[in-house]
Amino acid sequence: MQPMPRPRKPYVQREVTRHGKTVWYFRKGDGPRIRLRGAYESEEWLLDYERALTGEQRQKPPAASSGTVAWLISQYLDSGRFFRLAPETKVMRKRILAKVAKSGGHLRYDAIRREDIMEAKTMREATPFAAVNHVKVLKQLFAFAVDAGYMSKNPAADVKTTAPKSDGHHTWTVEEVEIFRSRFPLGTMPRLSLELMLFTGLRRGDAWRLGRQHVRDGRVRIKTGKNKYDIDIPLLSPFATAILATPGGELTFIRTAHGRPFKSAASFGMWFGKKCEEAGLSHCSAHGLRKAGATLAAENGANALDLSAMYGWHDPRQAEVYIRKANRKVMAERAANALSPHLEPTAPAPKRKCLK
Repeated sequence: MQPMPRPRKPYVQREVTRHGKTVWYFRKGDGPRIRLRGAYESEEWLLDYERALTGEQRQKPPAASSGTVAWLISQYLDSGRFFRLAPETKVMRKRILAKVAKSGGHLRYDAIRREDIMEAKTMREATPFAAVNHVKVLKQLFAFAVDAGYMSKNPAADVKTTAPKSDGHHTWTVEEVEIFRSRFPLGTMPRLSLELMLFTGLRRGDAWRLGRQHVRDGRVRIKTGKNKYDIDIPLLSPFATAILATPGGELTFIRTAHGRPFKSAASFGMWFGKKCEEAGLSHCSAHGLRKAGATLAAENGANALDLSAMYGWHDPRQAEVYIRKANRKVMAERAANALSPHLEPTAPAPKRKCLK
């Protein structure tokens, strides 16, 4: 039985802005209307609620001086350009910009030069991906400043943001999938999470919010949060079986131990990472399942358009990465079989690996 939703805390009002953003207020009787910051029942939200309930005044941070980097950041964060970003992108950019505001928020933004951006990048060379992300976010910040008429030139425009070559998240093997399955049988939430991500190909940012409203007539349909791609794929048997075996779950299939949806993609990702550790797969991650599915699909003949449609890629070059890798494997096998008659009798061709 699905647990009943918890009642809303007293004196709390919910509103949706004209931009579609949900905001919360506290008002007791005819008292003042106090804005509650953050997501509902987040740590920041609860702190504001307790202060409003006890009458404690919230100390407002001093407003940033006009013309400073901190001021420019505040303008960017309040802009429609930032509002339209995917939730995970917002979190990442806010985190980076908070550090920028702390270290250089007092500087005048019109005095920032390319050399300053390069210096910031060099300071982060020990963590190259962090350095690249830092520059990317600054490019977006100053591009906003140019478009808004605050600056005439983007000082970060021609700073290179090429990430070092890396395979990124580990791609799960068929054997690792079976290890996870043996640790978490059908009917458990970790097992449902694995089958969902593996057989839909969704990013964790979409997987955690998938629910019965997205499944109809044997198909899974959802608009992705990152690039607003309309996914429309068949409901594959292993995922369907896991849904039937796992009790509850209406608004979202994946839920916490308390029977409620996760508060964010990040909290879901952290939880799933812990389950991987419990299965002895600490090197595995949620995103690695998406890569595993794309890899196996490419090895079994899916072309770039096929992969792009399932995995929500607007640029087919992303799909071609998996196809080239699969083709190299096939060509290497063909070359080895061509060589083997000169050395020993040809071994039978290996069976295709698949996930069931």
